[in-house]
Amino acid sequence: MKTQAAGPGGYAYARRRMVADLVERGGLRDERVIAAFERVPRHLFVPEHLVNDAYGDHALPIGCEQTISQPYVVARMTEDLGVREDDSVLEIGTGSGYQTAILALLAHRVYSIERVGRLAREAIGRIQALELPNVKVQVFDGTVGWSAEAPFDRILVAAAAPRVPVTLLEQLKPGGRLLIPEGDRREQRLVAYRKHGNGTVARELGEAVRFVPLIGRHGWKTKVEAAQ
Repeated sequence: MKTQAAGPGGYAYARRRMVADLVERGGLRDERVIAAFERVPRHLFVPEHLVNDAYGDHALPIGCEQTISQPYVVARMTEDLGVREDDSVLEIGTGSGYQTAILALLAHRVYSIERVGRLAREAIGRIQALELPNVKVQVFDGTVGWSAEAPFDRILVAAAAPRVPVTLLEQLKPGGRLLIPEGDRREQRLVAYRKHGNGTVARELGEAVRFVPLIGRHGWKTKVEAAQ
């Protein structure tokens, strides 16, 4: 689906159509998540030359070898995370900030980590323009988490790892939930972790997905590091 941007309300129409399609496909069911998707203008989170594709159900490049995930994947991960109004959420991989903005409308506080400084700066600008004061973005290695703000009720990892970083599980509250794509660099499965009150962790394997690699101390090496 191409974004119908011509004329007043073009983007708003395209956004409503995207949400309706996601509801029909079963990607969106929760009323709070549906409302968040209806409010966040996805075309503001893609490069200018791709705005006419912003509401299509596919991933798009955002520069620096990163992507904005397809709406269906963002919807499923958001719903599976089960964010509550009083939750503190850690997001690994800010990217353009689209998923961050969705989470900000659902949670009490969102802490987002982005490895690429340029993307983080651009995302902060978009989030500020949308007047979402409950978001804090940091440029750092997301695989080590954000210990100063831990523990978190929910953790969402928007990049693929060979396995979940133990550091992130350690920063998850008892009763908390963590979502992460696990697999190799080409194909992954979405995996949900839930920490019980006694500290044990349950693992649940979900649907097939495809994400860019999670680079960092507890993830994949960069291309340069891998070649050394």
